[in-house]
Amino acid sequence: MDPRNPSSLTEFILTGLTEQPQLRLPLFLLFPEIYVITVMGSQDMITLIGLSSHLHTHMYYFLINLSFIGLCQSTVITPKMLVNFVTEKNIIFYHECMTQLYFFLLFIIAESCMLAEMVYDCYAAICKCLLYNAIISYYRSFQLTAAVYILWIIQLTFHTCLTLRLYFCKASVINHYFCDVFPLVELSCSSIYFKESLALVCSSFKVLIPALTILISYIFILYKTVHIHSTEGRSKAFSTCSSHILAVAVLYGSAAFMYLQPSSVSPMDQGNVSSVFYTGIVPMLNPLTYTLQDKDVKLAPKKILESGKCR
Repeated sequence: MDPRNPSSLTEFILTGLTEQPQLRLPLFLLFPEIYVITVMGSQDMITLIGLSSHLHTHMYYFLINLSFIGLCQSTVITPKMLVNFVTEKNIIFYHECMTQLYFFLLFIIAESCMLAEMVYDCYAAICKCLLYNAIISYYRSFQLTAAVYILWIIQLTFHTCLTLRLYFCKASVINHYFCDVFPLVELSCSSIYFKESLALVCSSFKVLIPALTILISYIFILYKTVHIHSTEGRSKAFSTCSSHILAVAVLYGSAAFMYLQPSSVSPMDQGNVSSVFYTGIVPMLNPLTYTLQDKDVKLAPKKILESGKCR
C-alpha cells in the first residue's frame, strides 16, 4: 500500500462522537445548550469583571483570559460537531482539519498555561503575601499572559509543520469527532519513530509541563497552608484556590485519561467521551465555577447596579 502525500489528500471522514443513530438527536439537542451556556457564561464573566472596579486585580485578569480561551476553544470544536450529527457522511477537508487541529492545540495549551499562571498567582498570594504586589504587578501579569500566546504560537507553528509532514494511507477515516493529533497519527503511514516523536512532543507540551508546574506550586501552597496556625487563615487560603483546584482537576483528569494511557487500555471510543470534558464541559464550567464559589464575583452585579453603571 503506497502512502499518499498529504498535499494530494483532499478530505477526511470523521466517525463522530457516537456510532449509535438513536443517540444523535439527543446529543444534537444537548450540545447547543452547552455551547450557549459557555458563550453566555464567558461573555458575562468578561463583562462583569470589566465593569467591576473592585475586580480589577491580577487574579481576575487571568480569569478574563481563561474565559476568552474557553470560549474560543469551544467554538473551534462544537459547530463542526453539531453539523456532523445531522449529516450522513461526516466529511472534513484536509485544510479544514489542519486548521482545526492548529487552533484546538493553541487554545488547549493556552488554557493549561493560563491555569498554571493562576496557580502561580495563588502561590504568590499565600506563600509570598508580603511581596505579592512586587511579584505579581500589572506589568508582570501582562508579560506572563503575552508569553503564553507568543511562545505557544511559535511552538504550535513548529508542531503543525511536523504534522503536515505526516503521510497517509488510503484509509482516511478519523476515529474521532474532530481533528486531534493522536487519531491522525494512528491514521498515518509515516515511520513509527516519527509518529512516536510527534506524539511525545504533543503530550509533553499539552499535559506534562503545565501539570508539573501546577503540581509543584500546589506542593508549596499545601506546605504553607499546613503551617498556618489559625483555622480562619487556612480556610481563607483554601478558598483562594478552591475554584482553581476544581478547574484543574476536571481538565487534567479528562486530558490524562485521553492522552496518557496506551490505546489498548483506553480505546478511542472512551477517549471520545473523555475529550468531551475538556472541549465542551470545562469551558462551560470555568465561568460557572468561579461565579458560584467566588464571593466577590457573586456580589459584583449588585455593586454595578448600585453604582449606576448599568443605567
